[in-house]
Amino acid sequence: MHPPTHGGDLAGYRETYGRMPLDFSANTSPLGVPESVRNAAAAALLHADRYPDPYCRALCRAIAKKAGCRPENVLCGSGAADLFFRAALALKPKTALLLAPTFSEYEAALSLAETALSFYPLKPETGFLPQEDLLDRITPGLSLLVLCEPNNPTGRTTPAPLLQKIEARCRETGTFLWCDECFGGFLEKPHTLLPRVPENPRLLLFTAFTKLYGMAGLRLGVCFGAERVLSAMRAAGQPWSVSTPAQAAGLAALRDEAYAESVRACVRAERPFLFEGLTKLGFSVVPGEANYLLFSTDLPDLGRRCAEKGILLRSCANYRGLSDAYYRTAVRTHAENERLLAVLREIQKEAR
Repeated sequence: MHPPTHGGDLAGYRETYGRMPLDFSANTSPLGVPESVRNAAAAALLHADRYPDPYCRALCRAIAKKAGCRPENVLCGSGAADLFFRAALALKPKTALLLAPTFSEYEAALSLAETALSFYPLKPETGFLPQEDLLDRITPGLSLLVLCEPNNPTGRTTPAPLLQKIEARCRETGTFLWCDECFGGFLEKPHTLLPRVPENPRLLLFTAFTKLYGMAGLRLGVCFGAERVLSAMRAAGQPWSVSTPAQAAGLAALRDEAYAESVRACVRAERPFLFEGLTKLGFSVVPGEANYLLFSTDLPDLGRRCAEKGILLRSCANYRGLSDAYYRTAVRTHAENERLLAVLREIQKEAR
């Protein structure tokens, strides 16, 4: 089998080591699935003999009410990745510009649509942030620009003034803009292009219940955009993409503000603790703004050594623009973060 493309490969770890790890490779809620969500999903199983609502009507209305938009501007899918593939197949852009490094599913989806891809490199010396010269790459010949806010795996957000210029430049050139905000719920300050959706028919904004609510196994993503574009995306996949339990879970999650704030408070407290701990160990740490941190190290084979000690880290060797010196770690609870730092100290001592 090929090495896993993403984090969270618990089944693969168990097959190799015969036990389950402490998983820092997947950036989901450190507090687990909310009780309200578990209860709602379980109750929905009573109706599992029926097809789910293919239009996710109740869920789309609830999402639209919370977002301050119309239900017609909301499309649900089986995770954000499902919606990336639908968008690529529906729009079939001729050319696209992606950041590097960034989430690999954009490239996978667009390659399936036979889009000609080019890449804008994010550099360590500029903090892995896009610069003003990105605007020069947005031309009338560019069909699509893809952004990730905050970016995965760097955890950085494009400075707000530049993000606004990028959106305006895309409108001027007729370039579609996809903005992935799946980790936006962890940010301490509002950072979203959602208010621009009604006025920009070429803007698609993606998010998901996967990260903030720990619902990776239920698969529930959301896309905001123009009704015409969302209709084409709906037609680009099978009709029952969101199960009845997932729809019920989404409705429960939207109501559980207390849980969401608890997760944010945990990450707010633990991210600086983990950043400081990794820095003291001598790692070069990117100052991420979400629930994960990217760092580099000269310790050889760190991922395997951590795995042998029961810790699963995300190697970033398969990200464009990064090497096998880079790893991404989730921000988890204090006790779990302490365990990670203790294991890293052990490995450092063993390497001396």
